[in-house]
Amino acid sequence: MPQHAAREVEHEITVSAPAAAVYRLIAEVENWPRIFPPTIHVDHVERGAKEERIRIWATANGEAKNWTSRRTLDPQGGRIDFRQEVSTPPVASMGGAWVIEALSEHESRIKLLHDYRAVDDDPAGLEWIDQAVDRNSRSELAALKTNVELAHLSEDLTFSFEDSVQIEGEAKDAYDFINEAQLWSQRLPHVASVHLEEASTGLQTLEMETRAKDGSTHTTKSYRVCFPHHRIAYKQVTLPALMVLHTGYWTFEESDGGVRASSQHTVVLNTENITKILGPAAGVAEARKYVQNALSTNSLATLGHAKAYAESKR
Repeated sequence: MPQHAAREVEHEITVSAPAAAVYRLIAEVENWPRIFPPTIHVDHVERGAKEERIRIWATANGEAKNWTSRRTLDPQGGRIDFRQEVSTPPVASMGGAWVIEALSEHESRIKLLHDYRAVDDDPAGLEWIDQAVDRNSRSELAALKTNVELAHLSEDLTFSFEDSVQIEGEAKDAYDFINEAQLWSQRLPHVASVHLEEASTGLQTLEMETRAKDGSTHTTKSYRVCFPHHRIAYKQVTLPALMVLHTGYWTFEESDGGVRASSQHTVVLNTENITKILGPAAGVAEARKYVQNALSTNSLATLGHAKAYAESKR
């Protein structure tokens, strides 16, 4: 069967930010889970001055996928070319470019170019890719516009923190406790119910109902990327009312004295809901304190149980 020509599509958006600032935001892939709704996690595989390989975990049409891409960075030209090394079916090949054009000192245009083919040039596969690329491109550009334009405003809405415990045990056992989240409703008092799916090895979808101190429950959904036995990165996609973003990771570092197990969180507050949840007198400072306390309480409870589990294995 002859190969069809690759489908080429282009999306664009205008943002109120300097071209150099926009380029930097796209070039720094570590921030993508915070900037782009579909992105769960990104790691560098190789990194040079202008060439790099990155591994991306993201959702497409509600399904979690991962792939490795090569990128060529051209800061002077305002262009970043990318090409998937091995694509995930139904995608046979996928590449494109980010092109950032200065419209004025304070405004720029972002173009997102894609070219792709479906496995066996299957029409149904091509339609699936068309929809995924269109949905993700619009979502990425809209999110990028929002994040770029808000970056210089209210920096106190975004904050990170970490909680840690020291464990006299093995990193593998502590890691296993966090990895085996399907057992959390039996192991953790604050988890009322839990559902875990692992679409492919190390890529998990976690839905759970969590009990708050006042007895109320809320349901959350997260995607997790697992790196045995030292790191689990996650992105929460169903969020409590006070957050518009929540990403984080669990880490397990071995030392002479055992294992340092940590839970890191990065949060962006939802200012629209602060007074609804915390009362008319509450502001950003109160919301930060409330959210950090709630997340730390659960993290430290989970780490405490992981510590007991790992130490019981000695």
